[in-house]
Order: sequence, then structure tokens, then C-alpha cells
Amino acid sequence: MSGGERRGAPTVVQLRAFLGIAEHLHFRDAAAGLGMSQPALSGAIAALEENLGTRLVERTTRRVLLTPDGERLVGRARRVVDAMDDLVAAAREPFTGPLRLGVIPTVAPYTLPAALRVLRREHPGLELFVHEEQTAQALDGLGDGRLDLLLLALPAARAGMVELPLFEEDFVLLVPEAHALAGRRTVRAEEVPEEELLLLDEGHCLRDQALEVCRGRAAATRAAGLPTLVQLVAAGLGVTLLPRTSVEVETGKGTGLRTVEFAGPRPSRTIGLVLRQGTPRSQEFHTLAQSIRTALPTLPVRPTP
Repeated sequence: MSGGERRGAPTVVQLRAFLGIAEHLHFRDAAAGLGMSQPALSGAIAALEENLGTRLVERTTRRVLLTPDGERLVGRARRVVDAMDDLVAAAREPFTGPLRLGVIPTVAPYTLPAALRVLRREHPGLELFVHEEQTAQALDGLGDGRLDLLLLALPAARAGMVELPLFEEDFVLLVPEAHALAGRRTVRAEEVPEEELLLLDEGHCLRDQALEVCRGRAAATRAAGLPTLVQLVAAGLGVTLLPRTSVEVETGKGTGLRTVEFAGPRPSRTIGLVLRQGTPRSQEFHTLAQSIRTALPTLPVRPTP
């Protein structure tokens, strides 16, 4: 073949055949080690030599030898095959590479630490990137591929998405310690003063859940996040609902706050993962959901069935 003629690229099968010959220096033994017939092995070596434009193997009546070019190229062939094996292994290995996780603000500070401890311990190959966003923005990000997985309050109510419930948590009523309800063990939703109910800004799903529980209007005062809402209650500006997972973080000693349980049936919300329907990582995300559920003993919540 002249130098100007176009040759084909070597295949991994051809390179493996060459490496088998280099290891055994015997066609029968090399063919057995590779699980192929001797004619197939001979054909692979001939095709590789044709593609490379040089002789790699010399066969005598008594033995098989590598040519000088064969000796020179065997190390490079090994590196190519090893790199291909590494590529295939990486593609088939789950729980590796980037995972862009969207989390809503009323979940992130309270549930995420326990979930992350489990994920980092059981799946250290994940490169986790956390995006704290409100529900609608996170769902948009999942739909357009900017995010891979969401941790939020269910239901998501979006077509083309799959929900994996993780746990349920109930709400408590947060009041100033001087409030008339502060000494109560339980309170009914209809007893919550409508004019005193403080809510998060528009866009937070917890705002809608609080309105649904109390079935009334709320005070004009609103807050961008739960910590600010708690401070407003501590200042005596009203009362609010807190998800159970946030109570320990937001109402430590000396805050001048009291929590009151709701009389049964207690209002609650379901927290879960949301993924795109048909994502190639579906099985991986189902396994991740189970891993997160193992963190639930550290949270004051009830696992979902």
C-alpha cells in the first residue's frame, strides 16, 4: 500500500489480538486466551497490519516473533486498550460524575445535611452541585435539563416527571411565649387567628400549604425565608407554621418562642425526589432515594411507604 493511500483505523479487537500474540508468542495459546478461533486471530492481525501499514508479527516454522515495529508499538497498543477499558468501566459505573440537585429553601437547611452525609458515605463518586431554588424555578430547571434531580415538597404537578416520596413531616404552630396559645398542648387549625398568620413570600410552596391548613387570609407581613419569619414571630408580629424538620434549627433556647402541636389529624407535607420521566439515570435515582431514606432516623419525620 502506497504512502498516499488511505488506511482504516485499528479496532480494539485488532489491538487485543496483537497484545495476545505479544503475550503468548503463540497463535493457538493467544486465541484460547482471547476466546476466539485461530483463523479469526490471524485475520485480526492481518487487518491490523494492513491498517497500520507495517508488519508487526513474524511467523517462522518454529516460533512467533514480534518485528521491530511490533516491539515498538506494543506499549502504545496496551495504553490504547487500557484507556478504552477505563472508558467503558466509567460509563457503566453508577453514582459517579456530576449530579445537579435542586432543593427548595424550606427543605435545604433542615433535611439536606442528613441526606448529604449518607450520599457522601455511600456514593463518594458523585460530584454534587446543590442549587437552592423555589419550586417553580427548580421544576423549570429540571424540565430544561439545567438540573438533574429535585428535593422538594410533593406533589410537583408537572407532566413528564416522576416523584419518589421520601418521608412525611407534620407542621407545628409557632407563637411568641406571651401569646394566648403558648400554653396550649394542641390547637385546631380553625383556632389560629387569621389576622396574625405570617407567611412566606409568593412562590414558596410552604406559603400555599399554610393557607390550605388555616383556610383563611394572612397578615400583610411576609418574609423571604423561614429564619426571617421566625424572627417576626419572636418580635410579636404574629404566628406562623413551621415544618417539623425546621423546629430544632430555628427555635433554640432563648428565642422567646413556643411551638404548639395541631390536633389530629395533623397537617403535614410529603418530601420527595423528582426526576425527569425516561432519564437514563432513573435506576440510579431510585437507589439514591433509598439511600436518603436511611437518613430518616436522624430526622423527626415518618418514612413514606
